[in-house]
Amino acid sequence: MTAISSLSEFRGIVSSLPVGDSASAQAAQDREPQLTKPGGSLGKLEEVAEWLAAWQGRHPAVVEKVKTVVLAGNHGVTSKGVSAFPSEVTAQMVANFEAGGAAINQLSKLQGADLEVITLDLERPTADFTESPAMTEGECVAALNTGLAAVSEGLDLLCVGEMGIGNTTSAAALCHAVFGGAADDWTGPGTGVEGDALSNKIKVVREGVVAHEAAMTDGAEILRHLGGREIAAIAGAVVGARLKQIPVLLDGFVTGGAAAVLHALDPASLYHCQVGHVSAEPGHIRLLEKLGKEPLLNLGMRLGEGSGAALAINILKAAAACHAGMATFGEAGVSDKD
Repeated sequence: MTAISSLSEFRGIVSSLPVGDSASAQAAQDREPQLTKPGGSLGKLEEVAEWLAAWQGRHPAVVEKVKTVVLAGNHGVTSKGVSAFPSEVTAQMVANFEAGGAAINQLSKLQGADLEVITLDLERPTADFTESPAMTEGECVAALNTGLAAVSEGLDLLCVGEMGIGNTTSAAALCHAVFGGAADDWTGPGTGVEGDALSNKIKVVREGVVAHEAAMTDGAEILRHLGGREIAAIAGAVVGARLKQIPVLLDGFVTGGAAAVLHALDPASLYHCQVGHVSAEPGHIRLLEKLGKEPLLNLGMRLGEGSGAALAINILKAAAACHAGMATFGEAGVSDKD
């Protein structure tokens, strides 16, 4: 599959995604107790090694060919004063990525990950979702297709990140629409708004969800009405990775907004995803609880760009290396427990 033509087609794909490889997962389970360590002593790394095997469809898993994809889009809702920065900063930061000057450049280089930055019609922001749906169906489908096409063949791991002034407002609205609660449960400072500006941002999120409540009949319509092009592209990339047997590392709150709409369509659509970190954006920890996801790191970061996902790559590399490289009790001549 190279492209979709409608949201209905996307719904159908999400409802019939391939499952993890049970034979590879079982092989990881069988090997783990034989390794020269007390059972469970590597904690989360043991779980991750099995997860990698299941979703790569091979045992042992390897984490060598890694790609970070940063999707960038602009949001019409910024006209409502929801961000501390103007929308022009999106394009300026993209230029910084391309020049190698951002945090994600340093982290991707450090981890040996390829980095690709993809822009989605930066000169044409989505509509202000308090006044109309953020995207037409055609625009949403085009963004989903951008994400689907961003997934390279033969990857061991895909990290997804984003850039888009105003996108924490969109993510908050998506989470509020999917999981309910109050608008202020999901809406945080983003780029640094506080006081009256934060109160205004909460009001904008609330108004957007109320305005489209009747029309948002499922996760795809929630995405179309409240999302951004880059958020839709992230959703497309997550699904595209699943179709190609590539596990995914999600980044922070905005990538979590894409995960929320996929969860609304089918919670199983996220089984091949780990979360690199929990953001300091207050809605993210609440979101991860709703998604049933445990973050790999908690470092108080809230940058976006895929930075938290990229930072967590080495945890997955460590899990794969220990599982594949450690000797068994028999190989090492070490006595196992009675």
